[in-house]
Amino acid sequence: MAAELLDLSVPIATGMPVYPGDPEVAAVPALTVADSGVNVLRLHMGSQTGTHVDAPFHIDDALPRLDELPLTRFTGPAIVMDARGLAPRTPISPDLLPDGLAPGVVLLIATGWSSRWGTDGYLAHPYPSAETAEAIVAAGVRTVGIDALSVDRTPPPGSDGFSLAAHRVLCGAGAVIAENLTGLDPLVTAQAEGRPIEVSLFPIALAAADGAPTRAIARIEMP
Repeated sequence: MAAELLDLSVPIATGMPVYPGDPEVAAVPALTVADSGVNVLRLHMGSQTGTHVDAPFHIDDALPRLDELPLTRFTGPAIVMDARGLAPRTPISPDLLPDGLAPGVVLLIATGWSSRWGTDGYLAHPYPSAETAEAIVAAGVRTVGIDALSVDRTPPPGSDGFSLAAHRVLCGAGAVIAENLTGLDPLVTAQAEGRPIEVSLFPIALAAADGAPTRAIARIEMP
């Protein structure tokens, strides 16, 4: 069956946006063809850089690390939750959850916020409420992605309103979370057209890690 492949990842580049307090990103030449005969980049970044996945260990030392999770946790048929059009910092309620959630399904939450990538407004994204996270877990879903900085509220600069409510529910159930996805609008359209979607979220193989950057790819069957 013919299929269309879509890259849902943001490129890793020097000075790119990061979660407040995370390591800044630098990708600069370490070797060059002119001086060494080859081009090699030197990378400085955090494990939560760009489009990445969180392992449960991200929020609790007692929970599984990235390399302790089955590879099946990072791929599968996808269902898109259309949460576009919400106001900044709005909790996403369970009534927006789509039908068909079940074990093995990857839930992608489309907020539309990836269009704000690189702006101050990107931090003011909607986010699933703890009740929504609980409903996702109750449906048996263990892989969740969002086109925003976090599945939890990102506080405004200078605010102390930090929360990990959704992280704690999802990671506590052994789920993995993909954040900073981009370009989910075509997936919303494809789903409305009844076109099956599969997603791969395989991370870099960092040993004993809390998470790692991923090249997120969607495979959409052609009509």
